[in-house]
Amino acid sequence: MATNIHAEATAFFRDLVHVETRLYNALDEHLRERHGIVTSQLWFLQHVRDHPGTRVVDLANEFVAGVGAASKAVDRHERHGWLRRVPNPADRRSSVLELTGTGRELLDAAEVSCGDRLAELLGGRDVGAAAGLLADLRATLGRDGVGTPAG
Repeated sequence: MATNIHAEATAFFRDLVHVETRLYNALDEHLRERHGIVTSQLWFLQHVRDHPGTRVVDLANEFVAGVGAASKAVDRHERHGWLRRVPNPADRRSSVLELTGTGRELLDAAEVSCGDRLAELLGGRDVGAAAGLLADLRATLGRDGVGTPAG
């Protein structure tokens, strides 16, 4: 028989995944309808904007994905005209990513729209405690390499 802490942890995890899935799906639908993108694409663009000098491997690390998957995602963003690869000034054998003008415009509009929809979905709830807990868990799991893909 599971102890109370096991039951609480299991219920917490189930609720976390359920809520995350519903919010993610709702944001995907909203962004797709209004901007022709999905949440993961918004996050890629945000990361490139917020971290000058981002390389494909940096995206893979940030989004806990394989380098090959991150590279293919960057290829898709390039085809849409949202990102471009430029020579890495620190190492000419590699490239860094930057937003195009089109990518910046898309990101600016999508961030406002996404923020409005997320606020609507959260319905004015105080998410501070949950945000703190999740940030702590994310940092701990990342530091310990828990759930990191092999490739």
